Amino acid sequence: MKRIVPPPPDWHRDLFTVGVTGTNGKTTTTAWIAAALRQLGAPVPRATTVGFFLDDERLPIEKTYDGFIAAMKLARDRGAHHAAIELTSEALAGGFAVAWPCRVGVFTNLTHDHLDAHGSPEHYLASKAQLFVSLPPDGTAVVNACDPVFKLLCDIMPPNVRVLSYAVPLRGKPHCDADILATHVDVSWEGTRIHCTSSNPLLPKELCIRAIGSVYAENALAALLGAYAAGVPVHDAVAALAQCAPPPGRFEVIHTRPYVVVDYAHSPDALARTVTAARALTKNAKLTVVFGAGGKRDKNKRGPMGKAARLADTVILTSDNPRDEDPSEIARAIAEGLHDHSDVRTIVDRQEAIFAAIRGSSGDDVILIAGKGHETEQTIGDVTRPFSDVDVAKAALR
Repeated sequence: MKRIVPPPPDWHRDLFTVGVTGTNGKTTTTAWIAAALRQLGAPVPRATTVGFFLDDERLPIEKTYDGFIAAMKLARDRGAHHAAIELTSEALAGGFAVAWPCRVGVFTNLTHDHLDAHGSPEHYLASKAQLFVSLPPDGTAVVNACDPVFKLLCDIMPPNVRVLSYAVPLRGKPHCDADILATHVDVSWEGTRIHCTSSNPLLPKELCIRAIGSVYAENALAALLGAYAAGVPVHDAVAALAQCAPPPGRFEVIHTRPYVVVDYAHSPDALARTVTAARALTKNAKLTVVFGAGGKRDKNKRGPMGKAARLADTVILTSDNPRDEDPSEIARAIAEGLHDHSDVRTIVDRQEAIFAAIRGSSGDDVILIAGKGHETEQTIGDVTRPFSDVDVAKAALR
């Protein structure tokens, strides 16, 4: 979706669309909004980086703009009235917010990522902002009140766009009196419980989700407000979120004792929050983190990614998608953020790294395998081969 796309078809107005953008949490938030929208009684299409779906059915459609239009038309023809879509910075920079206007825009957060594509943090933010600049006068923006760019996003909203805000202070002090504020977040291996306060009597005092980690409190509150803005009764949205499983590869627990977790975190902020969540659950056992960084991509995030893993007892640096870079050099760059950590190892072969981490753990130890999550391929040189962290970890456990 990097090219400038044509105007939307006339029938696009038949689908009330909720668009989600931000650095981290887009796929999860989009999936949860779609689940809540289903409470209105009609099928709901969703478009994410994972693929196109109609409710739980994965649509065999290519991830292009033409494929997107085909997926939305199929959904409309099957009776859909609402859609939930994930919007990347590249798509927004290419004009997607004009090509398919959204009625509700949801912002998760803005952190260091994709600067190889955008050149600067300012251009990255400007791309994300296109979703909100393009909202109609009767539209709604759902914005993270704890994100540093909150006030800037509010300043660029068109007149008469309603702004709903949510706040989970783990990201910092809220920049306004948020419409819903998480006062406390309880995390366990069973899920996450969010205690809330709000001046709006319709919004809940508590929200429970099956996803594990404080960061999912942000996604859950964003999804709740996004669904609420689209007309879903609050009690129905709360019930839908409580039933939702996190998307594959998002703090996905594939084994217990030892606990083996696969997560998509591939930016410094996402990795730091995922490691923090794992550390809190590890208690007195050992936490091992396995991760790398992509080749021919934003090189400036490598040292910060190393720093993000400092809470782990053992860090195993490995390959991600090295492409035609030397994975050992990528690992050395990451290690600069771990220069005084007591146990940092490099095992370039990702399968060997995962096997070593699992075989070196036992009891209540936690092994966090980060960076690829749901992905099923790895690119080394100019060759892309099948590779799944989940499958490799399960093989190691056998």
